[in-house]
Amino acid sequence: MRISTRPLVLIVPLVLGACAAEIPAAFTEPKAGFANVAGQIAPAIGKRTVFAETQAENEALRKQVHGMVHRKTISADTAVQVALLNNKGLQASYANVGLSAAEAWQQATPENPVVSLGILGIGAAELGAYRAIEGMIATNILDAKIRKQRIALADVNFRAAQLTAVNDTLSLANQTRQAWINAVAAFEAVSYLKRAKATSDAGSELALKLGETGALNKAGQAREHAFNAELAGQLGKARLNAARAKEDLTKLMGLWGAEVDYYVPDSLPALPRSIGRVTNVEGKALRNRVDLRVAKLGLEAQAAAFGLTDQTRLVTDLEIIAGFETEREAEDGETETETTPQLELEFAIPIYDTGKARMRKAELMYLQAANVLAERAVNVRSEARGAENSYHASYKIARHYRDVVVPLRMTVEEEALLSYNGMITSTFELLTDARERLGASLEAANAKRDFYLAQAELTAAIYGGGSGSAGAGGESATLAAGGGAGH
Repeated sequence: MRISTRPLVLIVPLVLGACAAEIPAAFTEPKAGFANVAGQIAPAIGKRTVFAETQAENEALRKQVHGMVHRKTISADTAVQVALLNNKGLQASYANVGLSAAEAWQQATPENPVVSLGILGIGAAELGAYRAIEGMIATNILDAKIRKQRIALADVNFRAAQLTAVNDTLSLANQTRQAWINAVAAFEAVSYLKRAKATSDAGSELALKLGETGALNKAGQAREHAFNAELAGQLGKARLNAARAKEDLTKLMGLWGAEVDYYVPDSLPALPRSIGRVTNVEGKALRNRVDLRVAKLGLEAQAAAFGLTDQTRLVTDLEIIAGFETEREAEDGETETETTPQLELEFAIPIYDTGKARMRKAELMYLQAANVLAERAVNVRSEARGAENSYHASYKIARHYRDVVVPLRMTVEEEALLSYNGMITSTFELLTDARERLGASLEAANAKRDFYLAQAELTAAIYGGGSGSAGAGGESATLAAGGGAGH
């Protein structure tokens, strides 16, 4: 006797058809998500970035970077562009976007059906090696029901990965620009200290000559020699700071080997003649800050996860199992084969876990994400206001040194020189005035550095990638305290 298997033939295609779904093209395209990342970088900072996946692409970038930096004096814009092209940590961040796309692709792909085959009664001689065959196909039909929510959640995570990569790019750009500013300022400080050391050498030598003639006592000689020795120490420290600052810049640009043979300018650009107010800086930051958009997507992700939890709070696994069983029996020397179709529905009975705990957890995670977003919005407003205040205050301070302090010190030095020519001012007083004028110039250079750092932080406060701190980076170089010798 033989029973038809047509019901099984109808059931299985229906089950598999219900599980089929179209995979969004955004998850499967080459370099998925990177075009969106690159498209958000240019409007923010005016620079381009690339994602190199092949050896040929990496080699092309290496040649391009070599042409931009090797034995050349680079600007801040060049340093930032090199970092965006050559920093391997940034490439890892871009790879993470691809990983997120692959994860979303996997989430959007239907679960594979599970096929099981079994042979019973192996070795039954009277039936020709086996007694019965069983075949089953198990498919999770709940997976098809919740796939829409799963794809929505995967898409949110994919978009969040893209925004995180944008924020990483902006952060690297800001760090590189500040590293360039610190490096140039450090070498500018070295130049001022070298000039101050030259005047100090002259004072120390004069003190030695006067001491030999008895015109200057030991205390006066020691005062000049001590100042000269302290200044030598400061010059050595300034040179070390300059070397470290340049190395920090080199690291951010991802340079090594022959590519480290590059130069930075001897001094920062002159202060701009004027700067304007940034209108509605809080509103601009709220519209453009990438980290705030990431927090918004976090809230959206929790909403999608909450919907998914709600769909599965009672039944977390629902499987339909279709199959057949073919059994052979031997009777009176004849073998009869009977095939029986089977259909089963398998699910967990929510006796203990009714889903209330998972729903409560989902509710609290959504509330947590909402509070994180609210806090981020408050912080963004504060950072934008603080960055603008620092920008204008640092400009006023730098102008004060440039327009008031340094000219006054120059006037003092010029008048001292006239007095010296008239035999009124001593040589030591003239050297002291020269050192103080150089000290004022050094303070003016430090103030100029702080202004350009504040300018970079203001851009980061509006678009993202800032450190959130007011540190100016690097130590300020100052002239050692000291005066002329007594008579």
